[in-house]
Amino acid sequence: MLAALSIRDIVLIDKLDLEFGEGLSALTGETGAGKSILLDALSLALGGRGDASLVRKGAAQGQVTASFDLAPNHPVFALLSENGIAIEDSVLILRRLQGGDGRSRAFINDLGVSVQLLRQVGRVLVEIHGQHDERALIDPSGHRDLVDAFGGLEQDAAQLVSRYEAWADADSARLRHESEVAAARANADYLAHALEELQTLSPEPGEEEALSSRRQLMMSAEKIASELNEALDALQGEGTTGARLASALRRIERQATAAGAGSASPFVAVADALERVLSETESAREKIEETLSAMAFEPGDLERTEERLFALRALARKHRVQVDALPALQEKLAADLSAIATSESRAAELAEATNQAREDYEQAALLLSKARAKAAKKLDNEVEGELAPLKLEKARFLTAVDTVDLQEGGPAGIDRIAFFVAANPGTEPGPMMKVASGGELARFILALKVVLASRGSAPTLIFDEVESGVGGATAAAVGERLAGLGESVQVLAVTHAPQVAALAQGHLRIAKEAVATAKGEYMTTRVAVLSDEERREEVARMLAGQTITDEARAAADRLLRKSA
Repeated sequence: MLAALSIRDIVLIDKLDLEFGEGLSALTGETGAGKSILLDALSLALGGRGDASLVRKGAAQGQVTASFDLAPNHPVFALLSENGIAIEDSVLILRRLQGGDGRSRAFINDLGVSVQLLRQVGRVLVEIHGQHDERALIDPSGHRDLVDAFGGLEQDAAQLVSRYEAWADADSARLRHESEVAAARANADYLAHALEELQTLSPEPGEEEALSSRRQLMMSAEKIASELNEALDALQGEGTTGARLASALRRIERQATAAGAGSASPFVAVADALERVLSETESAREKIEETLSAMAFEPGDLERTEERLFALRALARKHRVQVDALPALQEKLAADLSAIATSESRAAELAEATNQAREDYEQAALLLSKARAKAAKKLDNEVEGELAPLKLEKARFLTAVDTVDLQEGGPAGIDRIAFFVAANPGTEPGPMMKVASGGELARFILALKVVLASRGSAPTLIFDEVESGVGGATAAAVGERLAGLGESVQVLAVTHAPQVAALAQGHLRIAKEAVATAKGEYMTTRVAVLSDEERREEVARMLAGQTITDEARAAADRLLRKSA
């Protein structure tokens, strides 16, 4: 529900902080006191159209903040999650800044958002019915959902969406396969020739890099072999370092034996060091010989390597791919040719799957359509039962269900639903917005909301002068229905009817007030939460007008006692 509303510098309002409770709250005041300004401000916080004219004269910008306490499972949290906004608790704060230059900014829990998202969120939190109607029940695009909510058909409607999507996916797969096979058949000769080329060459992953490295090695082989042979010559043969070290080791070993000093002889340590050097020298000689052996290419190896490398690169250029992608291309071409051979059986499988998905959708759509027709008839009867007490006893309410052909159906089914009314006998029913007057429209909506109760409703409903054009018993009936709605949702009623105000659980009075400053006097709108005595005086004023008499106070007492 709407817990609090804070307004700064909007039209005549300089500073205003309000708190709201559950149930029905009445907002009253004399004509021109600023009730419309209050609703304009709230509409701005809910994502309504901004305008520089809303900013109070002399202020740089206006600001409206609306705070909501919501159930943890309210649909608005799923909407916010879809837009990447996580809410830790069930408190939601909508804020709107309107600049005097026309620019506007929107925030949800102090996170900057688009005005469009703010409007989406606002529509699931508050419904304003009357002259400030923004969503209400007059938009036919939402009528089907309301019938589903009334009939308890939301789960069936959700399942229908899933079946439609399954049908669409199956049909898309079928069409995609047909397109791929048609393209493959048109290029069958080319595919076969290209596959033959690839199979003849038989490229392997990573082959280009291996061939390129081998080619480079062979091109440098002669120079590298010369360097290796020179290193080998330095390690072996008469007069080389290796031969001289071996000779020195043998002499030291003889000296160590002659000295007879055992392992303590210094000759032994020298001999061990020389043996390690000779061992490393031998290891180096073996590595050089292994490398020379590996580089011993046969005549023609370089030519053959270059021919294959250049052939691979030429084929890659032909198919406009990298050389390493040739093996995957070979597999794809083979698969495409295989698909042509098996296309008929696969096409039959996909067609059968599509037909089955379509039949599942059509069966569900027909069942849902019948259930909607039944729910619509029941809704009509219950709404018409509410019209007579609202002084619309001669009016008719009709839920028009236009069922289209199954082939024209969509994810929501085959039903186009709109609420029609005939305000007077002998007239053809038409859309509520076009047929009903302002007061009649508000009462039709009230009757609908009473029947729908908490189903398909925002948690806060605002009715703007719903009793317009009626009085007495009819105004009392309006008040009773508003109070009844207040048992399931929060209801704010802007009203001139004392019968409505007397039934409210909370009462706020809106009035203009002159404020004196050093720069002069200006008018501002104030809102006061009324005590019991103040409420009695306000209801008496609504009954009597400017001069409140004792008779008016007595009548006010009777209304308030009746509603208690």
